[in-house]
Amino acid sequence: MRTTVTFLLILSFNIVYGTHSKNPSLNKSDLNTAANVSYLSSFEKEIVFEINKLRSNPAKYANEYIAPLAKHYNRRLLYYPNDKPLMTREGVRALNECVSVLRNTKSMPIMYPNKGLSKAANDHVRDQSKTGKTGHKGGDHSDIKERMERYGDWKVRIAENIAYGGSSARQVVIYLLIDDGIKNRGHRKNFLHPEYKMVGVASGTHPGYRNMCVMDFANLFIED
Repeated sequence: MRTTVTFLLILSFNIVYGTHSKNPSLNKSDLNTAANVSYLSSFEKEIVFEINKLRSNPAKYANEYIAPLAKHYNRRLLYYPNDKPLMTREGVRALNECVSVLRNTKSMPIMYPNKGLSKAANDHVRDQSKTGKTGHKGGDHSDIKERMERYGDWKVRIAENIAYGGSSARQVVIYLLIDDGIKNRGHRKNFLHPEYKMVGVASGTHPGYRNMCVMDFANLFIED
C-alpha cells in the first residue's frame, strides 16, 4: 500500500535594523489579542493567539506542544496527529533543535493584530490563490515592503512568514518554528524577535498546497 504524504512549504522574509525591547509578565487572558477584531477569520485569530502563547512562554510552549511530537517521527516522515504524514528533510533532529532553542528563550512582548498589515497579507493570499505560485514576490512583482506601504507606514523592521499547507493554527506555527530544511531558521527567528509587536494575518486556499497563510510582522505600523 502506498503511503500518502503531504508537503508543507514555508517561506520567510526579513528587513532588519533597530533596537531591543523589554519582556512583560503576562497571563493567559492577555494573549488572545485578536479575539474582538472584526476583520480576521476564526482561523486567523487563532494564529495570533498561538503566536502569543509561544512568545509569552517559549519553554512551556516547546514542552507542551512540540517535544511530544518527537514520538511521531518514522525516519523523515512526521505523522502529525490527525493529518497525513509529512515528508521532512531533517527528521526529528530539527524538532529537537527547536525544542532546545525554545527552552532557552525568555518571554517577550505579545503581538497585537493590525488591520493594515492584514490587508497587505491578504493581497498576497488573493494573488497566489489565483496563480498557484509560491514565495514572497507578488504577481505584480510587489514585495512585502511595497504591499505594506499601500496601507500605511512601517517603522524599525518588518518580516513575513508564509506557510503553504497545515490543517490548524497550531500546526502552522509549529512547522514554522521547527523550520525543517531552512538553514537559518528564519521563520522561527521572526516569531521570536522581541521587536515585532504588530502582526497582520490572512489565510486562503492555494491550488498546489490546499491552503496558505501569510503573517506580516512590524515593530510599528501606522495606517493611512
